[in-house]
Amino acid sequence: MIDLTVHEEALASAARTAKERSIRIPTFAQMKDPSLIPADVATSLKDVGLRDLDPLNLFRITWHNEPISHGGGYGPVNVIELPPELTGVDARILQLVGKWFPTGAHKVGAAFGCLVPRLVTGQFDPATQKAVWPSTGNYCRGGAYDSNLLGCESIAILPKGMSRERFEWLENVAGDIIKTPGSESNVKEIFDKCWELRESGEDLVIFNQFDEFGNYLWHYAVTGPAMVEALNAHMGPNDTFRGVTLTTGSAGTIGSGDYLKQVYPTAKIAAGEAVQCPTMLYNGFGEHRIEGIGDKHIPWVHNVKNTDFAIGLDDEATMSLIRLFNEPAGTSYLVDQGVKPDLIAQLPLLGISGAGNLLSAIKLAKYYEMGSNDVIVTVGTDSMEMYGSRLAELTEERGEFTTLDAAGSYHRYLQGAGIEHVHELSYYDRKRIHNLKYYTWVEQQGKTFHEIQAQWYDDDYWTSIQAMVDPIDDLIEAFNARVAAL
Repeated sequence: MIDLTVHEEALASAARTAKERSIRIPTFAQMKDPSLIPADVATSLKDVGLRDLDPLNLFRITWHNEPISHGGGYGPVNVIELPPELTGVDARILQLVGKWFPTGAHKVGAAFGCLVPRLVTGQFDPATQKAVWPSTGNYCRGGAYDSNLLGCESIAILPKGMSRERFEWLENVAGDIIKTPGSESNVKEIFDKCWELRESGEDLVIFNQFDEFGNYLWHYAVTGPAMVEALNAHMGPNDTFRGVTLTTGSAGTIGSGDYLKQVYPTAKIAAGEAVQCPTMLYNGFGEHRIEGIGDKHIPWVHNVKNTDFAIGLDDEATMSLIRLFNEPAGTSYLVDQGVKPDLIAQLPLLGISGAGNLLSAIKLAKYYEMGSNDVIVTVGTDSMEMYGSRLAELTEERGEFTTLDAAGSYHRYLQGAGIEHVHELSYYDRKRIHNLKYYTWVEQQGKTFHEIQAQWYDDDYWTSIQAMVDPIDDLIEAFNARVAAL
């Protein structure tokens, strides 16, 4: 659970740091609805760039940022709709856009959800402690960014096989960068490094997205309502919301599905993973190239009992699609297939995992034979801003992306996507996946047998976490008042 015990001495120190750096903390309510943000903050943001290391950008941790690089205000949820000419299905697919968060990825919000409850209770003191951010990429970027704004030292941990752009970005923001062996699937190596740091005696706090419920809570309380808002804006009177499809990295974003099901009880939650590392599907293991998701374990914060589908994605499909969406021969071919140029101009808003989420949505639509009044929602966590080097590597490895390559990618991976590796989960399928948590979290990471059982059998376990939004907002407001009074 999220511990809200107040540590007065450290809280006083954290407040002094916030005063020195002119920091105010946004509430969950303000991130959900920016109209609640103080007018002086909104006015001041007109002089601040979206990616600037400015504490005011804490108030841009929202899905509502105006999609411009400098001085933007707030507007509707950033979302694009992918039409049948692209997807090959009649169902309407809406994809939220993560690029317009301060770091270029929505993970800055998940990091906020983990950091701020500790900050406003005094469980983390930015004046004396380092913040450690274990991740496969975007989360540690978000954590390093939040830490920088709060004036504390940070350590970013991520696999050395991640894209070059991630490391270049971190070099300008994070205090220290630790590169662990492997790539996406090598999450245990990240956990091992965390244990090494714990035992070092250094004064630090580890914000592990895979087991910090602030990650789950931020997506439940902010991403879920953003999805509902986007659905309300785009759905017609005869449309039906059918479900959400999300690849699982830390399984934080899929917490939005718990919110969606409370609003739309018949909706489905589909969790995607690479078939090269099919942990949920087949208890399998391996290595894959869908950056942004990590495997070979089930995250502690994943409410598996509420997950309806596991969908396997070929990482070759995602790599082919980023070429189709970004190479000149690919975009020209899409025009020839009837995809409108204004939509093609937006396709770079989808990074590799965004392409994977789109494929999951297509597969779910085909599984249920959905029609034009059926609506699916998904997320583009980041954009191609983080993957230009991957395109260059693919060109070096395979040669120029030609019109023939474009035709093959379009017809095989979009129009020709099938329902292979789409598994509708029974009660015991879900329990099997949930039980995999034992080997990572109870045996290796110090969780208790009682809590893993409570996650499955206690009906109040997840709703009690969801109910923590208002108490945390009260603590944030008290912290801001304390800072202002200094």
